Amino acid sequence: MTADRPLRADAQRNRARVLDAAERVFAERGTAASTEEVARAAGVGVGTVFRHFPTKEALLRALVLARLTRIAAEARAYAAAPDPGAAFFDFFAATVRGSASKLELLDALAESGVHPDETAAPVAAELTEAVAALLHRAQRAAAVRADVGVDDVVALLAGASRARRHTPDERPLTVILDGLRAPGAPGTP
Repeated sequence: MTADRPLRADAQRNRARVLDAAERVFAERGTAASTEEVARAAGVGVGTVFRHFPTKEALLRALVLARLTRIAAEARAYAAAPDPGAAFFDFFAATVRGSASKLELLDALAESGVHPDETAAPVAAELTEAVAALLHRAQRAAAVRADVGVDDVVALLAGASRARRHTPDERPLTVILDGLRAPGAPGTP
């Protein structure tokens, strides 16, 4: 298979099945789960897994990219919501709450020597653009502080996601969200 030739329909389905199964298996059993377990859960042979993902690292990278692509799509969907402020804060909270499995994947890649920025590079611009659109819309609605940039939001998302590992308590997330609110915006303490 060459890079410019698209996958056949059955190969695309198998690749999607492997990714879906890998996401479930790694969420349930951790990233130490074997590629054979992923193949069984996907209902394919291990050769099919390796045809699409020659190494476990390649599979982990594909999962991270798929997750980041979904987050970008979610940001774009939230940006179309009628209440820009609520959309921004709902997106932020939902992203942090759903971050546990993504962090485990990133940690597993880091243990193999792969930096998170390197993993995210193929979708970084798309994700940043989607979050920026959501942020700017919320700022124009005077819901988010004007002095907050997209890099701040991305850093806070990453930090809040890591903090969530230490406590399932919503308080740290609430403090961050309160700090992002524009003075006088609804919900500002």
